[in-house]
Amino acid sequence: MAALGWLTPRRRSATARSVLAGEASAEAARKTAQTLDGIDGTDGFEAAAAEAAEPAEPEFPVAGDDLAAAFFDLDNTVMQGAAIFHFGRGLYKREFFHRRELARFAWQQAWFRLAGVEDPEHMQDARDSALSIVKGHKVSELMSIGEEIYDEYMAERIWPGTRALAQAHLDAGQKVWLVTAAPVETATIIARRLGLTGALGTVAESVDGVYTGRLVGEPLHGPAKAEAVRALAAAEGLDLERCAAYSDSHNDIPMLSLVGHPYAINPDTKLRKHARAHDWRLRDYRTGRKAVKVGVPAAAGVGAIAGGAAAAIALHRRRK
Repeated sequence: MAALGWLTPRRRSATARSVLAGEASAEAARKTAQTLDGIDGTDGFEAAAAEAAEPAEPEFPVAGDDLAAAFFDLDNTVMQGAAIFHFGRGLYKREFFHRRELARFAWQQAWFRLAGVEDPEHMQDARDSALSIVKGHKVSELMSIGEEIYDEYMAERIWPGTRALAQAHLDAGQKVWLVTAAPVETATIIARRLGLTGALGTVAESVDGVYTGRLVGEPLHGPAKAEAVRALAAAEGLDLERCAAYSDSHNDIPMLSLVGHPYAINPDTKLRKHARAHDWRLRDYRTGRKAVKVGVPAAAGVGAIAGGAAAAIALHRRRK
């Protein structure tokens, strides 16, 4: 059985790279939030939220509590499926990568799904492959393309129920942040379109506005998300005990455990079990078989771009 140890998921603790990734993401989030402030990009957010709103606990969120904020995971919490999956589809459509790369990305994605473990060598290989796609491209170019991809693949995949929860925090005068392993540029576009404050995401290094093909720290996944939230809360003067966090994944237990109001949204089996054991609030916006089928599980960190490769393969086959 020892030979199968690599198949057994292990919970990671924060590392120096996790802290670096979290701090870099928090810094990027604060900068982009200043840009987003005052921009109206809600796409009918308030109306949709009002229609989908569920009866809420009257005491939360507390109106006027400026020491509180809300942190929302993106994939399968705010959006059906993985943002990087849809982003990958858009990049393939625009010929950013080709069939030879598709095969490699698909294999890496399959390995993550089967192994369920973040082996450093495999993680590094997946990150290098994904980053090679954007290396040498301008940040502004990817931002412009990201806007198009949002309209093509993401806009109709937002969970109305989760949008209503986010709107409740905004209506209470609180800031609302996305927290995701997706690239911070992609996350920022989604946050702006939804009328949120900003986004914490994986930070890819750029020099003079051009991607170098390297990350700052590591993907914003697991413990790194918690470090990002911790760093942002310190910079913003927030009281984490008065804050809320929302996620569908057990990988985000470190982030959820930081705040005084954790929510499990469309939870996976492990998170549902943990939430019940710790008396966390649960919300599930899936029904029947849809709860099983919805979305594509995000692989660890930037390796999830391989999900885009899987989608691209499917598209290629349909075109034959």
